[in-house]
Amino acid sequence: SSTVPCVQNDSWGKQYSHALFKAMSHMLCIGYGQQAPEGMTDVWLTMLSMIVGATCYAMFIGHATALIQSLDSSRRQYQEKYKQVEQYMSFHKLPGDTRQRIHEYYEHRYQGKMFDEENILGELSEPLKEEIINFNCRNLVANMPLFANADPNFVTAMLTKLRFEVFQPGDFIIREGTVGKKMYFIQHGVVSILTKGNKETKLSDGSYFGEICLLTRGRRTASVRADTYCRLYSLAVDNFNEVLEEYPMMRRAFETVAMDRLDRIGEQEGPPGLSTATPRAPRPTDA
Repeated sequence: SSTVPCVQNDSWGKQYSHALFKAMSHMLCIGYGQQAPEGMTDVWLTMLSMIVGATCYAMFIGHATALIQSLDSSRRQYQEKYKQVEQYMSFHKLPGDTRQRIHEYYEHRYQGKMFDEENILGELSEPLKEEIINFNCRNLVANMPLFANADPNFVTAMLTKLRFEVFQPGDFIIREGTVGKKMYFIQHGVVSILTKGNKETKLSDGSYFGEICLLTRGRRTASVRADTYCRLYSLAVDNFNEVLEEYPMMRRAFETVAMDRLDRIGEQEGPPGLSTATPRAPRPTDA
């Protein structure tokens, strides 16, 4: 080749640059570069260079892909989960409006990211777990006079038992005639309490409902419907009783308010089993 003598007579920098260019042509372009190899030595060196280049290129792509995925693993986990949901909806041939409601539910419930929160919190120590839960529920605590007036230990015990739930507009959170197994705290949203007399009562952020049925073990005599997207925290009856057994003064406060509400319900024919009142944390001097 007429180029080789020219390169051989050039400076060391130009020779190195030419060699680097030819090596990169083999390794990155996965070919023999600008000039075809001449002689068996060039052929075998070029093939070796191409094999090494192809291997390095594949490793680079694999590591780059893994790095990008690890930067936002929670979003990738959400996308993988939602693909399964889409396949499930397609397999069962669900109608379009139901699919849209499921899509909107996932968007509001997980907001594009999915964590195994129960497993994460379960691996932490109790002080760390309580600190995280108190921080996550800080807005709920700030908006609820029930928690503001209560013993901080009672508040922490309640918060660790809560379960986060999301309801869409038009969903019935509580249906009339069912057994009361949960009470609910409203973090964000508006709900309507529907009575037999078609009387509606609106509840919003910082309110709670359903606690009287947990005390009386009775059935719901009113329904509760979500008017907007509602972010609620639910407390199961077993957890409710477990916490109140530990704090009997708060149980008496709940029962006092419940009796007062039931008396008013009897006079106004309102909905037993639902309450918007806030029990006052009793002082040590209270009976």
